[in-house]
Amino acid sequence: SHARAACPDAALPVYSILIPVYREAAVIPQLAGALRALNWPRDRLDIQLLIEADDAETLVAAQRERFPIGSRLSIVPPIGPRTKPNALKHGLNQARGTLLTIYDAEDLPHPDQLQAAYEAFQALPRTTVCLQSPLIADNADQNWLSAHWALEYDVQFGLLLPGLTRMQMPVLLGGTSNHFRVEALHDLGGWDAWNVTEDADLGLRIARAGLQCAMLNLPTYEDAPTDLEIWTAQRSRWVKGFIQTWFVLMRAPRTALRELGSLKFIAANLSLGTAILAPLLFAPCMVIVLLALASNTLAIGPLGTTLLVAAFVVGLFGDLSAPGRWHLRRIIAMLTRTLYWPLHFTAAVRAIWELAKDPFFWAKTPHKPRRKGSAPTCSTGLSASASPPAS
Repeated sequence: SHARAACPDAALPVYSILIPVYREAAVIPQLAGALRALNWPRDRLDIQLLIEADDAETLVAAQRERFPIGSRLSIVPPIGPRTKPNALKHGLNQARGTLLTIYDAEDLPHPDQLQAAYEAFQALPRTTVCLQSPLIADNADQNWLSAHWALEYDVQFGLLLPGLTRMQMPVLLGGTSNHFRVEALHDLGGWDAWNVTEDADLGLRIARAGLQCAMLNLPTYEDAPTDLEIWTAQRSRWVKGFIQTWFVLMRAPRTALRELGSLKFIAANLSLGTAILAPLLFAPCMVIVLLALASNTLAIGPLGTTLLVAAFVVGLFGDLSAPGRWHLRRIIAMLTRTLYWPLHFTAAVRAIWELAKDPFFWAKTPHKPRRKGSAPTCSTGLSASASPPAS
């Protein structure tokens, strides 16, 4: 391995891995196998399965499974909100490593991901405190919904985040496969236990502290939702969390502007604003367009037509440019974006309702073991172990 070739095992740091699990008994055997496949010295692993105090089923399943040496079951005390970041804060307080990453229970990280992150941290300046691995859906061809979800992730982790990190702009991190320098993570205060998109919030706090993120090219494979109700619950949580993150950012806008500078402040607001407003506007805009096309009195007008065509062209260009495996459902997804995007409206409305009614409720996404014979093979399209910040 590259890391071992460059550095003897005894000189490698302890690597902490935090895995929040809740009602995940079904995927525990798969998780154990994925962790056993990691290429990192076993005496340098510090793996914590963060199990909620009332989740006896997952605890029993984990006790039965064969995890790598260096693994421990860490019971999250019933204090604070029932959220993923609350469990992560508990795990961080007990982490023994100098480097740390997060995996979800259903994740299949590339076996060499820890090595790539270690090498990247060695090469990059100390101000680069987080490396994001691309997330890829390995069931993209399962149905229409999973194909769209996978294509979104290909654009997000194959185009948008690499571009933002190269320009040293603030990034909304993904919720898994972030690799951190532990010292910096402690200095930042870890995760906000009350924010349901703790990854996005932490990404902005990294930028506000004058620090940077970079991208790795070794991916983590996940299963995309294939059920509309599960998809909607997940998306509503994301939109709710983005609103929470924007409220925090703009709680003291002058302070945020001073910390980020004008360009990064605008970029952060555009990233969050798009993530919040776009889902709310997709369906109403489609209704307006359809009414105008069916009416003899309403008209979109030249400006509206130009904006509409520009939006389609930009979206299509992103879909065509995004790395990932090509298959029939991906092509169908590209051609049916106008039917998919309005689904976000329902999730956004639900997010606003939940924000008012139950702001810290965490909509849990259920997971199943991988389909037999599924094999993650697609490339991220990124060309280096890490995307260094622009000089």
